Amino acid sequence: MQKLTKRYLKIIDWYIINKYLGTFVFTLGIFLVIIVVFDISEKLDDFLKHDLGFWFIVTHYYFGFIPFYLNFLSPLINFIAVIFFTAKMADQTEIVPILSGGASFNRFLRPYAVASSIIFIVSLVFNVFIIPHTNQLKSSFENTYVSSGNNELKNEVHMQLDKSTYVYVQSFDEAQHTGYQFVLEKFKQDTLKEKIMATRVVYDSLKRVWSMMDYSIRYVNGLKEKMVSGVKKDTLLDMHPADFVGHNAYDAMPMKELNTNIEKEKIRGTGIMVDLLYEKYQRFVYPLSSYILTLIGVSMSSRKVRGGIGLPLGIGIFLCFAYIVTVQFAKVFALKGGLPPIIAVFIPNIIFGILGGYLLRNAPK
Repeated sequence: MQKLTKRYLKIIDWYIINKYLGTFVFTLGIFLVIIVVFDISEKLDDFLKHDLGFWFIVTHYYFGFIPFYLNFLSPLINFIAVIFFTAKMADQTEIVPILSGGASFNRFLRPYAVASSIIFIVSLVFNVFIIPHTNQLKSSFENTYVSSGNNELKNEVHMQLDKSTYVYVQSFDEAQHTGYQFVLEKFKQDTLKEKIMATRVVYDSLKRVWSMMDYSIRYVNGLKEKMVSGVKKDTLLDMHPADFVGHNAYDAMPMKELNTNIEKEKIRGTGIMVDLLYEKYQRFVYPLSSYILTLIGVSMSSRKVRGGIGLPLGIGIFLCFAYIVTVQFAKVFALKGGLPPIIAVFIPNIIFGILGGYLLRNAPK
């Protein structure tokens, strides 16, 4: 490894890599302070109302809040860092001697590729393995102390639990884990074999069972039918109260749980497949922005211009916000407009990748 780096990375490469990563970390720290200060000012009343201690807030909320927003804003932070130090190098006439010394522009991009690869790997690991767990902290804290009771609930829910079992719930109270006007039907091929109706079903989180209240069961065997009724009956069902909440925290699901829910949704058909697939794909695709925005940033800011670094930095910030807006538009088209999730997650990278190729073609050689 050491021989490989000595062969392909020279002193000037390490200089650029250190500039890149150093500026990125510094910008990351600035954004971190700004984000936390604004969030504290917004939620201070909630913290005081529940008499929460400093260390409790840090470990149960900001340990989840900070990774989420830094990951979300990492393209912006990365882009600003690249443009800032590259434009400064160009303004101080550090790039001209490198290109005049016989190095091609593609060779000049090598240290940027190395640094952006480091950021890509770190971002990918966080997206897949760490962010879902930290999001659980953030979501749990907000639901308990900030926005409890504000979840949007589903009504008129139809759900298929397996190949022969169908469930209907007219309405669901997430706070009480209670569903109203519950109906469960079991079929054998196309023939109804059993139908259960209950005024309420309540989930017991300790026993992990559903209790049917004021129920009646209709057994069908050809022309013979049998009715059984009672006050309470416990049963195991492959469903969870979270299935009835309109806004599930998909970003707080570890990959194993996310894949399990995707397989279940193929049977249930409750209408959340697009949400699940989009969340899965974007965890792998979103980190690719480190390459694309780095290419755009270098190509745009490596030319020395009058007025110093202000103009490239301003254009860069505009383009980066345009990238984030494009990501959100693509998400809306996927979730609401019928656009396949795999295409939606790639649209921003394709659009800005084409822009990066154009800027690279016209960059100073």
